[in-house]
Amino acid sequence: MKSQELVLWFKDIGIEDIHLVGGKNASLGEMFQKLTKKRINIPDGFAVTASAYQHFLKEEQLEPEIRRLIHNINPKSVESLRKYGHEIREHMLRADIPPKLRIAIIDAYRKLQRKYGKNREVAVRSSATAEDLPDASFAGQQETYLNVRGEAHLLEACKKCFASLFTNRAIHYRIDRNFNHFDVSLSIGVQLMVRSDLGSSGIMFSIDTETGFKDAVLINSIYGLGENIVLGRVNPDEFYVHKPTLKLGYKPILSKKLGNKKLKMIYSHEGSKESTRNILTTQKERESYSITEKETLELAKWACQIEDHYKKPMDMEWAKDGKSKKLYIVQARPETIQSRRDTSVLEEYHLGKKGRIITKGRSVGSKIGTGQAQIVKDVHDMKKFRKGNVLVTDMTDPDWEPIMKIAAGIITNRGGRTCHAAIISRELGIPCIVGTNNATQKIKNKQPITVSCAEGETGYIYDGILKYKIQTHHLNNLEKPNTSVMVNLGNPEQAFEVAQMPHEGIGLAREEFIINEYIKIHPKALINFNTLVDKDAKRKIQELTKGYKNKEHYFIDKLSQGVATLAAAFYPKDVIVRLSDFKSNEYAHLIGGKLFEPLEDNPMIGWRGASRYRTKSYKKAFALECKALLKVRKEMGLKNLKIMVPFCRTVKEGKLVLKEMAKNGLKRHKDNLEIYVMCEIPANVILADEFAKIFDGFSIGTNDLTQLTLGLDRDSELVADIYDERNDAVKTLVATAIQKAKANKRHIGLCGEAGSLPDFAQFLVNQGIHSISVAPDALMKTIVTVLNAERNLKRK
Repeated sequence: MKSQELVLWFKDIGIEDIHLVGGKNASLGEMFQKLTKKRINIPDGFAVTASAYQHFLKEEQLEPEIRRLIHNINPKSVESLRKYGHEIREHMLRADIPPKLRIAIIDAYRKLQRKYGKNREVAVRSSATAEDLPDASFAGQQETYLNVRGEAHLLEACKKCFASLFTNRAIHYRIDRNFNHFDVSLSIGVQLMVRSDLGSSGIMFSIDTETGFKDAVLINSIYGLGENIVLGRVNPDEFYVHKPTLKLGYKPILSKKLGNKKLKMIYSHEGSKESTRNILTTQKERESYSITEKETLELAKWACQIEDHYKKPMDMEWAKDGKSKKLYIVQARPETIQSRRDTSVLEEYHLGKKGRIITKGRSVGSKIGTGQAQIVKDVHDMKKFRKGNVLVTDMTDPDWEPIMKIAAGIITNRGGRTCHAAIISRELGIPCIVGTNNATQKIKNKQPITVSCAEGETGYIYDGILKYKIQTHHLNNLEKPNTSVMVNLGNPEQAFEVAQMPHEGIGLAREEFIINEYIKIHPKALINFNTLVDKDAKRKIQELTKGYKNKEHYFIDKLSQGVATLAAAFYPKDVIVRLSDFKSNEYAHLIGGKLFEPLEDNPMIGWRGASRYRTKSYKKAFALECKALLKVRKEMGLKNLKIMVPFCRTVKEGKLVLKEMAKNGLKRHKDNLEIYVMCEIPANVILADEFAKIFDGFSIGTNDLTQLTLGLDRDSELVADIYDERNDAVKTLVATAIQKAKANKRHIGLCGEAGSLPDFAQFLVNQGIHSISVAPDALMKTIVTVLNAERNLKRK
């Protein structure tokens, strides 16, 4: 019978055997049995069972002393936990592994050696029988031993694994969750060691860890063995891949972010005992991605297959063998935080007045927290930490969990969004910012601070206690209006979070944010990089475009990734991307921009929008935009992307722009591509019938339409009192545009700020507009306004 065996091979166990071999081993056995057939690589191995652990306790008569020591622990005292936890582990380590169990482990080890070759290293991993339960995450509380070679070292590692059931953190967690210490047993997985010391390794999730967005795979990657990524010792490379279009055969890598990867864990053969050690990575390694795009896509496909097999979001560890160059999955467990979140309630955190930014890093979650900073540099100083303070440290590991649960926020120098600090802060529901590089230097001890994770992927630490508010929306009973309420969004960092709100897609996605924040360089400076005369600009471009021999590809990649993230977040609903609409003075502020931009007295009504794209001097730069958008649709499969031409003054100009787009692969109606035009110049309204012949839809931009209708500069405070979208002249043009678009069977929406004004939204509904697009913070309010307007219209 399985339940009495001391050793079971992966091929003989499955997910139903958690009580025998723990969650980790049960999952490895399940995948080895079911998923290797689908060409997912799982290293073979065997499990030392829970029965073996019980046999060890019984034969060595260990339980009475363990019970006595546990009874003495004061769970509220870090010192008590450390003292008695150490004594329990030492008590177990002094014992011998019983002969019957020793023989079973060695026999299995020799069989594994015969399969893979003599002296092959193994990984020895703890697998608790209560691990990876839906309502409690025991993962990471016991120990793992890597690069274990030889029978004596294996037996010693197994004994250490048994003892690690009583690490300080594991004891504390069980006490905290009211688990009986003797209801949990410890199984051990002995698995072929993938030579990621010569390759790379990492963690991936089949769900976004911050927002719960279910249609993306998140992959983190580093060089060397994977322990550094789990413990947050390095800032990893980060990749997002869109699942729905990946499954259709496309290559939808939505984003790639280069981590510094300063350390690499490798094997150490120093002395008599083989183990591991950290070395510094080379500059070339730090400036290169640790996996290729092909490998990124293969890992993402595996993540989808594993999720489909288990029918739930999954948290996986992977490794790349530097010798064979093969990828392997070495662990998989259910994701236990975002997948269990109540999606019927939406909480929005809004920071009031912002303060001085002390430092910033990667945000974990979307909450805001405040408190007094408490810098803790060493685990031995934990006893000084006070409840309600913000923990500021270099990095955390599982031993820190007793103080993390009483912190108002967590800030670390190192680590990515899958490191220990990030995982635990999500579980605890507190704001956390990782990878700041300098928090312990920049933040003063006892300094009042605000930790804001509510502003996208970048988390900010502000000086002082700042006010913030929380808006709670209950979505279960929210009706869907007939008028589509869409969102204006240009920041890809907010896309996954905003997409959780009720919406009908993106009505206006501005490229300007992506160009300003991600690219930062004027496109013509990239095209003409080799002949640039501005040495400072050339140095900055060289720094930003590391790894790009062809500088134009940098623009295409960054723009396509930003746009793709927006399109993927709202897939399959429409995402209308407006081509870049910088004015010449704004373009000049980009790196190298002053070399290529004219000086205009009034850039607001000068060389912008369609006029720029059709001009001979700018056509090559415009081609880069087109290539980026074509990549999103053709390579990534995000065909929900529609394109909008801004500031198109004449029908002739519109035709010239469409011709230029077609030259670069963006031909109207090819592959179902629809191209809209902004309706923001009175000429667009007056000649709407003609514009409707060459474009598929209109989006009214009330900012420029108001400016040009009333003949004022909307940037001038001298005439600011006249500026009003509710002026009858503006409303007449808006009403006319809606009527003409509908008469020509063209989509008509509004993406100006006026859509969020309740009386103006009511006016738009009365006119029969198809869609209204507003900023994310006005979305819920506008839905309610539109619903009320539609009800009033029915009553008439």
